[in-house]
Amino acid sequence: MQEESVRQRKMVPKIEPQSHALHINTNMPDSDLDQTIHRRSPREKNKFEYREQNNASPMTGNNEEIYEETSDTHPLLNHIDVRQTLESSDLDPGEVRMRPTEKEESSFSLALQVFIPYLIAGFGMVGAGMVLDVVQHWDVFTQISEVFILVPALLGLKGNLEMTLASRLSTQANLGNMDTSKEQWKMIGGNMALIQAQAVVVGFLASIAAMVFGWIPEGKFDINHGLLLCASSVLTASLASLILGSIMVAVIILSRKCNINPDNVATPIAASLGDLTTLTLLASISALLFKAIGGENPEHPERQEWLAPVIISLFLVLTPIWIVISHKNKYTHEVLYTGWTPVICAMVISSIGGLILDSAVSSYHGIAVFQPVINGVGGNLVAVQASRLSTSLHKAGKPGTLPENAQHGCGNPFTTFCGKGLHSRTVRVLLFMVIPGHLIFMYTIHFMNAGHTTITLIFAVVYLSAAMLQVMLLLYLAGWMVHHMWKIGDDPDNFAIPYLTAVGDLLGTGLLAIAFQILYMVGDKDADVGD
Repeated sequence: MQEESVRQRKMVPKIEPQSHALHINTNMPDSDLDQTIHRRSPREKNKFEYREQNNASPMTGNNEEIYEETSDTHPLLNHIDVRQTLESSDLDPGEVRMRPTEKEESSFSLALQVFIPYLIAGFGMVGAGMVLDVVQHWDVFTQISEVFILVPALLGLKGNLEMTLASRLSTQANLGNMDTSKEQWKMIGGNMALIQAQAVVVGFLASIAAMVFGWIPEGKFDINHGLLLCASSVLTASLASLILGSIMVAVIILSRKCNINPDNVATPIAASLGDLTTLTLLASISALLFKAIGGENPEHPERQEWLAPVIISLFLVLTPIWIVISHKNKYTHEVLYTGWTPVICAMVISSIGGLILDSAVSSYHGIAVFQPVINGVGGNLVAVQASRLSTSLHKAGKPGTLPENAQHGCGNPFTTFCGKGLHSRTVRVLLFMVIPGHLIFMYTIHFMNAGHTTITLIFAVVYLSAAMLQVMLLLYLAGWMVHHMWKIGDDPDNFAIPYLTAVGDLLGTGLLAIAFQILYMVGDKDADVGD
């Protein structure tokens, strides 16, 4: 009896081993885990007090809970055993299964959900390529070639802003934070104001980059051309973000209601309309402003040189308003201060790709129709993977601490592409889509008599090799970048996708230029490939 009084015996509910009702974060400290295990409701506390006071038997009736005796030194459930039941030994690095009752997505289900939006996105990119193939001969593009430098930077907005928005909202939807109407619209309003502010800033900086990359080497500067670039870039970025952001919101809400994972469909649909919408807006607005300043006749008496400065001034007034709205919104307050670095860095990387495009398109006119396609496919697929990785990490904990079984540092390429885990299977599914997708897109371009390039066997082999290499590099980079940003405390939804899509633009444009150079060297040259 003395020994029992020293031990301070307690009565705690017996938990069946097969029960999945207890959801435990395996990354919490041991003390917190023990508190979670021993946590009791007020109703249970009353039962404990009653049984202790009345020296009740540990066994009760059939409809009552079963209790057994335990002590502080011998917890009912050992936290190590809990972790072992929640984490599977066959997971690849970067995979943590936090909910054993949650059904794992099959490769077929993933492929089915991703492939249809991927095809729709691809046809949108083909449309963008056909538009670029036509507008490259317009006066504004031939006389102000720096507009070509704007193309990858502004097309990259779908990765910098719209895909990032889609990834953020998809993660919140999967976590159940968009299930109430009030919180849903508060989140949507703050994010729409945020991407408007970011779009204007990125558009302005992209025009500055175009001036620097295009004019400094030549040592010339035209103020009217500079105002045209700035106004075209800012207005295009703002309108494209408004249109695409609204579509993203609708897609994510609809996906949630249809029990479809938004991570699989939101980013491809953003890509499907992003390139076509942005490129059409850029070409139309720049052509309109070029005509307003006189076009080929700068001395025309009816020119409207005031139009571009008025557009720029209007957005200078509106941007502070959007910033204030984002600042007061709890869902965007942090991103407003931390989300600029990846967006601006991504814009600079994409602008370097634009400089390559500006140089390559003068030698190989056939490159224009394929540039949005190869860049769009790479950015589309890597955004799906990055969004899924981010969602997985959000379910496991908070930024700053990697789960025990997560990828640390650069991953093993064999594990990335050939592993048994869900993320490795996702990589393989996405890679299997590259060649069939590009073949469909190439045939569509050929069928529509678009472009300047004849589709030959050697062209197909060289082009598909470049596309496959681009996607493989991006998917491998995504595994490292998402986990690295999570480890340093940054949310991958806000930081990873802008960098990945920008690198995709740079890789895609560079590899495409190399592919056309190789085709020219091996003799596959017609009027389309540079001769």
